[in-house]
Amino acid sequence: MADCPDNGAWSIGELAKRVGSNVETVRYYERIGVMPPPARSAANYRLYSDAHLRRLSFVMRARRLGFSLEQVRALLELSGQASQPCAGVHAIARAHRDEIDRKIADLTALRAELDALLSHAHTGAIAECRIIEALSPRDA
Repeated sequence: MADCPDNGAWSIGELAKRVGSNVETVRYYERIGVMPPPARSAANYRLYSDAHLRRLSFVMRARRLGFSLEQVRALLELSGQASQPCAGVHAIARAHRDEIDRKIADLTALRAELDALLSHAHTGAIAECRIIEALSPRDA
């Protein structure tokens, strides 16, 4: 990650571009308190530091990996306690992994069900379509 430009601060657009985000996402994370408020220029423009860039990169990476905002907040809080045991971080990561395992099981079951539906002949009228039948409410 490159250091801030010569003026010692990133603009919001530069910051967003560096992390592969957009300006509205940066503003949203500020609004909900995930990002600390930046300094302001004399013209009232936001001025972001390298610390903002590192924090936003962390948030974006965690979100891309599927961590919830609550989990990201907790990880950020724990990251500021460098001398504390890592157990809290492990607990958050373990809970997230367990949720991923549940989603994988659900998706695997869904795939098997769709495979079974797709294995039937797909000729004839829509009225006889097994997929439509399977998706329709049972009591309708």
